[in-house]
Amino acid sequence: MKINLASSLIRQYAAVITVNLGVVSTGMSLSWPSPMLVKLRNETETTLSRPITEEEGSWIVSGGFLLGILGNLVGGMLLDAVGRKYCFLLLSLPKFLMSMLFIFATEVWMLIFGRVIMIMTDCFLFMVVPIYASEIASKDHRGSLGTLMQIFSTLGIVVTLSVGPFVSYTTFNIVFASVIAASSLPVLLLPDSPFYLYSKGRTEEALEVLLQYRASEVEAKQELQEYQDSANNVEKIDKKKLLKTKTFLKSLALGFLLFGGSQLVGFNAVQFYLQTILVSTKTSVKPEVASVVIGLIQLFASFCTPLILTKCGRRPVLIGSLSGMFLGMVGLGTFFKLTEAEDVEIRGFLNFLPIISLIIVIYCYSAGIGSIVWLVTAEVFDGPSRAFGISITSISTVVAIFFTTKYFALMTSALGPHVTYWLFSAVCVVIGTLIALFVPETKGKTFSEIQRDLGGETEEKHDKERA
Repeated sequence: MKINLASSLIRQYAAVITVNLGVVSTGMSLSWPSPMLVKLRNETETTLSRPITEEEGSWIVSGGFLLGILGNLVGGMLLDAVGRKYCFLLLSLPKFLMSMLFIFATEVWMLIFGRVIMIMTDCFLFMVVPIYASEIASKDHRGSLGTLMQIFSTLGIVVTLSVGPFVSYTTFNIVFASVIAASSLPVLLLPDSPFYLYSKGRTEEALEVLLQYRASEVEAKQELQEYQDSANNVEKIDKKKLLKTKTFLKSLALGFLLFGGSQLVGFNAVQFYLQTILVSTKTSVKPEVASVVIGLIQLFASFCTPLILTKCGRRPVLIGSLSGMFLGMVGLGTFFKLTEAEDVEIRGFLNFLPIISLIIVIYCYSAGIGSIVWLVTAEVFDGPSRAFGISITSISTVVAIFFTTKYFALMTSALGPHVTYWLFSAVCVVIGTLIALFVPETKGKTFSEIQRDLGGETEEKHDKERA
């Protein structure tokens, strides 16, 4: 059987783009606080019975990430129980219902409740999409396809930053609900991932999917054989025994490093409070305009990532990204240190230093670690353990996001903004050093080859010798 290379590649991109349409609404959700908190604190713009307080605003931003831990643990079981496709569809209903709640909310508790459910589903979605994409994509295109999630997430952020500040609270949430509904329906037309189908004993269906998305029948059958070999290596191993497997524990450690580290560098604290930060700089640049420009740069950065990955490996991109973020955070801290005195006049280059620093932070994160951290983490786990491993390691993501967003305002008040940003810059150095020392290069390798790099082949050999 001959399968046209171009058509199989087009089908791969079509499937991954379709499932990533749902990430647009996630990007809108994550950046929702940036324009909406400003409106909710304004007596004339809020739709609530009263303006919200700083403490209530911090819970609206961060509350869902704490409970996102539960969502990830349950999500790991659902991914293997009902499949990647149907997990995505199950998430769409609560997201849509909560967006409708935002439209009609009149009390703060309604917003906090809605945001908790919304963020829990968003955290789970960030597990589903990269796993689906990595299992649909062939090894040669896994890098470029894996970065699409960041592109579509950033597109949602741009929509929020471009539309949110210039329309009413109610109008924006109507747009938000419409995007959720429109982006969920096309997923009904997609097949489930071939690995999930194989894991459920539906080998013929898995082969049919692979024949659609691979360049040849030989390549499709070869990948199916890899599924068989992978399943044989961990056949009948329960989760308790898996947690005693050295290779799996190595993958877990790398997952915690990548997921937790990508959030501890402070990007989300900057993004969620972007408009608030821009207002606090008191420069002559309008916060609404600056936030749109920064959002567009973030989108441009996401489009740069696939091009960068064709030339560079994963590790150099991760390290270079964190190096750029280090410079940006140092720049932000320097600005606030120089302007902490009340009588300082902000003019000349100082007027643009915070915006330039924010652009560097957001570009470097979006073009690097923010785009590929989910891809690399999905790559370091073997097929049978991937959903379980990501469900555990992604806990570090939601915990780190909760603490950096919940206590960002407290840190800036207690320590001063300059110390806060310098702390984030120090974290960039630590995480970058650990990645340089311990994360293997995964570009252009099959999942089996990556496992061998982590010691999987050696461990399997020792197990056979002991037997």
